[in-house]
Amino acid sequence: MIARRHGNRRLVRNRALVVGAVALVAAMVGIGSGAGAASTAVIAPPKGLPAFYSVPRPLPTAIGKLVKSQKIAVPGLDGTMYRVMYVSESESNHPVAVTGVIAVPKGVPPAGGFPVVTWGHGTNGMADVCAPSLSAGSAVPEANELLDQGWVVTASDYQGEGTPGLMPYLAGVSAARNTIDIVRAARQLPAAHASSRYVVWGHSEGGQTAMFALHIGAAYAPELQLQGVVAGAPPSQFALVYTFLKTSPYRYYLLMAAGGLNAAYGNAAAPLGQVLTPLGLKHVADLDKGCTGYLVQRLDNIPTTSLIKADPFSVPAWKKLLMANDPQNFTAPSAAPLLIIQGGSDEQIPVVSTQILAKHMCNIGQDLERWIYPGQSHAGVIGPSTPDMIHWIADRFAGVANPDQYTPTGLAGIGITVCPS
Repeated sequence: MIARRHGNRRLVRNRALVVGAVALVAAMVGIGSGAGAASTAVIAPPKGLPAFYSVPRPLPTAIGKLVKSQKIAVPGLDGTMYRVMYVSESESNHPVAVTGVIAVPKGVPPAGGFPVVTWGHGTNGMADVCAPSLSAGSAVPEANELLDQGWVVTASDYQGEGTPGLMPYLAGVSAARNTIDIVRAARQLPAAHASSRYVVWGHSEGGQTAMFALHIGAAYAPELQLQGVVAGAPPSQFALVYTFLKTSPYRYYLLMAAGGLNAAYGNAAAPLGQVLTPLGLKHVADLDKGCTGYLVQRLDNIPTTSLIKADPFSVPAWKKLLMANDPQNFTAPSAAPLLIIQGGSDEQIPVVSTQILAKHMCNIGQDLERWIYPGQSHAGVIGPSTPDMIHWIADRFAGVANPDQYTPTGLAGIGITVCPS
């Protein structure tokens, strides 16, 4: 033992040199181009993702900080696309790295900068490989229509898609923070010329995100001016949706919700063993392995009763979390107007649920419109409603009075709800 001491010292020194060199190279590869201070170490990108998705250590603590950016070529885009990483805030109020994209329109920005539309994406899975920024050209539906209006378009991947940890699926405050903070990041990207005035648009999961952005926007980001919110088919009435999903082709959403809320709140507040069977607990690992197509393959032949052992609304801890993340339980209006859009033949979110939600929002004094497009499916409504939605958003940026007098024309027979004045 004594005779080998000097050799061991040399071995320790050599290992230290190797570790230091690896850390330095990783930092150089991971930081990439764009804004953000240099770091001495990184968390490696998730398996299969480009080096851009490495996270600097330590992560900046300033919420909304643009960490890095990368210009991406997107053929046919009426503007310039950037992949970005920025700092947002988790449900537990800790800084987290989040990725996304920022699309900048062509032309000269107006005084004060380009208005911003920030998109909240729908359910696509929860794994890193599901991050929309990996396929930036398709990250935002109807992107050219928005860019052609002279609007910067931002789109968060949400925490956990492309960055460490499992995505906190259906944790409304977390996703809303991610969606607002990318607007803050856009204002630090010199090429974006982004205004402080923004509108939130989200669909499905992103519709819930949009509702929570409406709920927290003014207090969370007082330096920004929220002009309006468009919530497409927002999930609400979770007890109703739970019953609906149990026997639907989308029943795997229930496992996603359990895993997502557990990721957001932790084991103490969201104990999985109280709502999932042993088989369900085993399949939670699948959530971080693939997107919705993968989950369908893994779970489609398993009955809901084999995965879910208890109605979460019968479990006090879970009932509390589900109510906290249901827009139906908002108690105060936002100064920003709200537009809810949904297809009349929505196969994923019962149309009656947004009817109940709209009535509740009207009762608490929210400025609201609700447009139901007859015959349209959950995702199919986006196309025919886009020109109407763009008109509504343009009115918000133009300062048109609320409630808006515009009548949607995308289809015949659109059902229109407006809160009584």
